[in-house]
Amino acid sequence: MKIGPTGRPAATVATRKTASAAAASAYSSSAAPRAIQDTTSVMGIPENELTPKVRDAIMSLMGEVDRLRRSVEGVNQRLAQAEKLADQDPLLPIYNRRAFVRELTRVQAAVERYAEPASLIYIDLNGFKGVNDAHGHQAGDFVLSEFSKRLIQSVRESDVVGRLGGDEFGLILSQTNTEAAVVLASRLPQELERNPIFWEGNRLDVGLAYGIVSIEPGIHPEQALTEADSKMYEQKQQIKKDK
Repeated sequence: MKIGPTGRPAATVATRKTASAAAASAYSSSAAPRAIQDTTSVMGIPENELTPKVRDAIMSLMGEVDRLRRSVEGVNQRLAQAEKLADQDPLLPIYNRRAFVRELTRVQAAVERYAEPASLIYIDLNGFKGVNDAHGHQAGDFVLSEFSKRLIQSVRESDVVGRLGGDEFGLILSQTNTEAAVVLASRLPQELERNPIFWEGNRLDVGLAYGIVSIEPGIHPEQALTEADSKMYEQKQQIKKDK
């Protein structure tokens, strides 16, 4: 077998004829003339002047173009799926910390450009360790899953929900000042009181603490998270004192 200049086997005449026949069969009787017409209109060659060999070559080329198009579409779909998996928390249907910080940066840019308020809420579950100790990690995972669903239901489609680590969550509320954010956040522990989480017939004693900061341009996202975390910790300590 001959080796071409690229180091790959050179195609024989029989191979080229087989490829042309395969490409031609991939087109329906109605699609093939259209492909020929589209190609010849670009090349400026009347269709009736094409020789059989040229027609076969065009058919082979169009078949290859179609295969490449389908291949690119498949790659794009896989890339989109990979990006989604890279952004999603491994356990929950919400953003992971990396994606959450990226979205926080995006909202900061919008705040600076449009001079509209936005708020960051940092949430930590109270009693989560006790659930794991008393009922096992499956119960703990169920709490995280159930709570993430409630967070999603409590905000708008345009808001961002993420897991920041362990039993800590974050909310990014666009076009929302801190006063409105407090109203939303204060409903979350009330909702847990009214509709507690149950696991295998057992009520799980879970509460939460939260901290809220205004999202301001020019502040590093991690700094904003640290400030919200500090406010959450202050509330958490106050809850312990009040018990």
